Amino acid sequence: MKQNLGQIAIVVGDYDEAIDFYTQKLGFDLLEDTHMSETKRWVRVAPKGSACGLLLAKAVGEEQQSRIGNQTGGRVFLFLYTDDFWRDYRNYTAKNIRFIREPSIEIYGTVAVFEDLYGNLWDLIEKREDLS
Repeated sequence: MKQNLGQIAIVVGDYDEAIDFYTQKLGFDLLEDTHMSETKRWVRVAPKGSACGLLLAKAVGEEQQSRIGNQTGGRVFLFLYTDDFWRDYRNYTAKNIRFIREPSIEIYGTVAVFEDLYGNLWDLIEKREDLS
């Protein structure tokens, strides 16, 4: 049996500000932006060439709104692998992406933790070549 993750839903406050952040700041591709109704859109973004992307789901109601930016109780939520850590780190800092844990060299590679526009935590990781 073969399986893979197709996409991951992330609760956002506003479709357009989320699209802008992921495409302009992180450099993701906008894969789809389909209006489903007056208030609902099907919006997908992904890193260039990635098989798995994010479904940007606008929060509806108080419970979903309370989860914006803290979908995992303050733990790192998403892991963005890169082929050039320092290129992306410098690019993101130049675009005012807030890193809350500075770069470190770990047994598995080079990593730093950053926040998205809502405060969700991401690892930016370049895996060690011998582990790739």
